[in-house]
Amino acid sequence: MDRTILHCDMNSFFASVELLEHPELAGRPVAVSGDPSSRHGIILAKNEEAKKYKVQTAETIWQARRKCPNLVLLPSHHYKYEEFCKEINKIYLRYTDLVEPFSIDESWLDVTGSLKHFGKDGKQLADEIRETVKRELGLRLSAGVSFNKVFAKMGSDYKKPDATTVISRENYKQLLWPLPASEMFFVGKATSAKLASMNIRTIGDIAMADERFLASAFGKHGTELYRYANGLDDAPVSRYTDEREYKSVGNGTTFKRNLRSRDDVRTAVFALSDRVAERLRKHGLRAGGIKVDIKDPDFRVITRQTQLDRAVNSSKEIAEAALAIIDRNWHYPDPIRLLTITGINISCGEAEEQLNLFSAPEEVHKKNEAVDAALDAVRSKFGKYSIMYGGVLGNDLGISYKEKESEEIQYDEV
Repeated sequence: MDRTILHCDMNSFFASVELLEHPELAGRPVAVSGDPSSRHGIILAKNEEAKKYKVQTAETIWQARRKCPNLVLLPSHHYKYEEFCKEINKIYLRYTDLVEPFSIDESWLDVTGSLKHFGKDGKQLADEIRETVKRELGLRLSAGVSFNKVFAKMGSDYKKPDATTVISRENYKQLLWPLPASEMFFVGKATSAKLASMNIRTIGDIAMADERFLASAFGKHGTELYRYANGLDDAPVSRYTDEREYKSVGNGTTFKRNLRSRDDVRTAVFALSDRVAERLRKHGLRAGGIKVDIKDPDFRVITRQTQLDRAVNSSKEIAEAALAIIDRNWHYPDPIRLLTITGINISCGEAEEQLNLFSAPEEVHKKNEAVDAALDAVRSKFGKYSIMYGGVLGNDLGISYKEKESEEIQYDEV
């Protein structure tokens, strides 16, 4: 028997939460943005009215206002979004314990075992959930209903806002195969461009391609794309209480002024690395590699990464690896607007090391871990901001442990 999987995706989530306190803005184009005075002047979210003007997430405020001069900007409040996320998932849990959050505003629900209890089919149950969230929280969502997670996700994207789309074994070829390949779940810009160069332009083209051909071009990802396009996804929906597997842990910020010297970069790297390392230790994790994203004032971005000989959660070791990446790939007189440092290849438990002639001695690793253990102990007793690296104090870069820089903890995807 086929499963019944729902994917629930909140509509314009950040903007909708902010508008709950601003009923006077109903019907006007509204966007949630960063703080322009702190150079965080980008669009974080927008409502349906702003979307009509082609306002896009991640574009600058001035670009958005060129499209929509009467755009209303509201500040972001991430603590609100986290609280609403919890309340939304509590509603989902009334229908099944198989609720798997995908992001702060998206969750999968496996309601296969719930249909008989509620006396409804998948679409009817999705419609009831939509109405419940709207009635109790004042927010709208779109839902996809399907026999697997990938098609359920694509169903929630198919029609917005406030809609339910069923993608079944009988209609998925009709609904999904004519769509551009870029609409396929897990097909990004680079993959889409490569597929186009191979004359694969629609989801149907992916489905009809030779699986071995896709595997030769994209490796494991090519096989996954073939399976997903053909409805062969059998990944389970996790229980809400299950621990999720971390994919990466990162932290980044836009600086008050551009970084222009190695000293500037070093100050920023050690502050960001300290936060990444602290989160890794909090969850009992280690990073086997480090990734660095660098954005210049013209919003050009380069991304570089390195594999470590030993999985680490030490602030110093993460910072040294990140600094080495930047040293190899950046010309320091060139200004840097934003840096993000991310621990990748995440693992749990004790570190395993690939030894080589240049590996640091074991006592060095133990010393670094002892320092971090002491930092954690002080912060646990006296507060998160009670101790920090000295180079961060008094800087003019806008780096403060009390500021809300962008931070991310990513989870393994389907």
